[in-house]
Amino acid sequence: MVKASKIKQLREKLGLSQEKLARLANVSNNTIINIEAGRQDNPTVDTLQKIAKILNVSIEALLK
Repeated sequence: MVKASKIKQLREKLGLSQEKLARLANVSNNTIINIEAGRQDNPTVDTLQKIAKILNVSIEALLK
């Protein structure tokens, strides 16, 4: 299960908006919004890989 607060914290630390993270990770803006809001707590591995790459962390770091 993804820790929504972790993604938001890392995103804000890098000074990225939800829209910019979505664009850089090549996922929909709604995906980022829903993950951070806790409405999508089981995104695909592909989505997690894309987000983790932009946030410069491992997938495991997003799950803790």
